[in-house]
Amino acid sequence: MNAVASGEKATFRAVLGVAEFRALWSAELFSQVGDQFARVSIAVLVYQRTASAALTGLTYALTYLPSLVGGMTLSWVGDRYPRREVIFVVDLVRAVLVAAMALPGMPLPALAVLLAVMTALSGPFKAAQLSLLADVLTGDHYVLGLSIRQITIQSAQIGGFLGGGLLAQALSSTTGLAVDAATFVLSALLVRFGTRRRPAAAGGGGRSRVPAGGFGLAMVWRDPRLRSLAALSWLAGFYVMPEGLAAPYADALDEGSALAVGVIMAADPVGCVIGAFIFGRFVPEPVRDRTVGVLALLAGVPLALCVLWPGLTMSAILFALSGACSICYQMQVGALFVRILPDASRAQGMGVMSSGLITVQGLGIFAGGVVATWTGPVAAIALAGLAGIMAGAYPAREWAAARTEERRRNP
Repeated sequence: MNAVASGEKATFRAVLGVAEFRALWSAELFSQVGDQFARVSIAVLVYQRTASAALTGLTYALTYLPSLVGGMTLSWVGDRYPRREVIFVVDLVRAVLVAAMALPGMPLPALAVLLAVMTALSGPFKAAQLSLLADVLTGDHYVLGLSIRQITIQSAQIGGFLGGGLLAQALSSTTGLAVDAATFVLSALLVRFGTRRRPAAAGGGGRSRVPAGGFGLAMVWRDPRLRSLAALSWLAGFYVMPEGLAAPYADALDEGSALAVGVIMAADPVGCVIGAFIFGRFVPEPVRDRTVGVLALLAGVPLALCVLWPGLTMSAILFALSGACSICYQMQVGALFVRILPDASRAQGMGVMSSGLITVQGLGIFAGGVVATWTGPVAAIALAGLAGIMAGAYPAREWAAARTEERRRNP
């Protein structure tokens, strides 16, 4: 399978010319669309059966939170075993779990357990996937690959939410789950037959034999560079607030129509698509490294400005700006993690970062709903932006100091 030549200029065309990357990219596209179908379908299914907003919200949170457990405890498999095979097996297992969830009459407690297990498996899956992507692409090509990946994820999120709603309305809530199961199978086959087999990064074991996620977490915590970067990445728990409060925010602006809610929810992904393209294509690597902390703090500024009660149009612009800043620094965090981590333990480190990122978003959405009941949705989003800036100040300074020390040691 073709690979990027070592001296070849990093362009979108060059990255898309790598057959293995196209396989990984296509697999993630199908999987992301299916996941969004499933999220909508699960929310509709639970609400139809219980008429409880609390149970619906709790079930939706299960599509995020258990990934932390999986990422912390199972990411080691991406180092101990060949990463392609890990992705293949995990996708097939998730397909079986989601297919079981789609069975008519599945009791809600059993549905919740299946959902939690399926979500937990996303931890080792993401760790192995991001590590395999770093095997396929290197340097600036890897950053552009992340850019294409983020554009795809955000676009799939928009299309998946819309398509999932249409499926649930036109057919049934279990249809989206069946589609998700099929996308997992398709993703598994694309990765299995679209990428070449590589040996396990950690070979015979050593630290890679540690099954609990303690080593990955300890590795990230001990390195000030990784520790600060992970903390900056997890600021997403604050910046995800507009997604979780879209409906009450639109209502607070006297714009409670479905169209207004859709505009608010789509603003962040649109900003992400634009930001990922510009940052990956036109910003040189030294600038990307220097601006990680700055962009992480800037992502909170547009949300904090909601204290001024902007209208719908200005709110959409602010949320898009926040999304653009967020995706830019998140991409570079991923690239820096790959650069810093040794290959033999890369999956464990990536698992800590990626599973934590998913988890804080779920916690952020939940916390935002709680805060909004006391302050109102507009103030809750403004407070989230301000809290993100304050929480990010120390890790941003820590990253700058660690980067300065690294340059001093390696001039």
